[in-house]
Amino acid sequence: MTAIHDLVAAELEAPVADEVRTFASALAARYPDGAQAVLFYGSCLWSKRLDGLMLDFYLIVDDYRHAYAKPWLATANRLVPPNVFYLEHGPLRAKYAVLTLGDFARLASSATRNVSVWARFAQPSALVWVRDALARAKIIDAVADAAPALLAAARPMMTDRLGVRDLWTRAFALTYDAELRSEKQGRGVTLFDTAPERYRAFTAPALAHAGLPARIQGETIEFLVPADRAAGERAWARRRVEGKLLSAVRLVKASLTFDGGIDYLAWKITRHSGVTITIRPWQRRFPVLAGLLMLPQLKRRGAIR
Repeated sequence: MTAIHDLVAAELEAPVADEVRTFASALAARYPDGAQAVLFYGSCLWSKRLDGLMLDFYLIVDDYRHAYAKPWLATANRLVPPNVFYLEHGPLRAKYAVLTLGDFARLASSATRNVSVWARFAQPSALVWVRDALARAKIIDAVADAAPALLAAARPMMTDRLGVRDLWTRAFALTYDAELRSEKQGRGVTLFDTAPERYRAFTAPALAHAGLPARIQGETIEFLVPADRAAGERAWARRRVEGKLLSAVRLVKASLTFDGGIDYLAWKITRHSGVTITIRPWQRRFPVLAGLLMLPQLKRRGAIR
């Protein structure tokens, strides 16, 4: 166990509301032939607010074929992971993404250019249901790769000397620019400011795990090995193109798997961007077509970036 593993293991076991663990158990019970773990992440975790919001879970399964009765869902999950679904339990509602443990470990690491998973799990998360000790250990290993993957990808875009807060906020800003997002500029600052001591504690272990030699004195980081800025700019340009295209494909796919998905997307975009989205009856009947037609309009109105 490295220092980053110790931090992640402790964070994953942090207390959460009983209602969240009950919800996670109910979610796992829907997949009796392969659920390995349920991870809780996102604004409901760090704000500790549940009422009126959408909880965010990742469900980790053994195999897509065993997870679904419909073969096309397994194929979609394998080709364009993850699948995203909607679920209610008692007064709470959630969206959950489905990944195999192998896909989760790959997508949470530097083995993929796509930022979707490692950017999210570089942030706080909680393991709210797990099948056994072996699954727990593998989840810790996977999540421990996320923050190092974020910082390794972001390093070429950083100066050789900067503050801890700048390191994390700039890194998160890069990931937000590499997806279709409705959040306003400055979201990376918000993320850091929700748990500054957590990010300070993660800095040195995450840099070490990423193989980035650095001297840290107080709030100042000095990288000891120069980075290739030009290569970094090329890599992030590619991430932005690929990431936005993949985000669009995932949104279309979610409209097929997510009950009321187009209404949820409208709610989320309005909540984060302030741009009011009105969904018409025909758009609920044909969500894929509606989503494709809405994307250019949303870009023009500044609702997504």
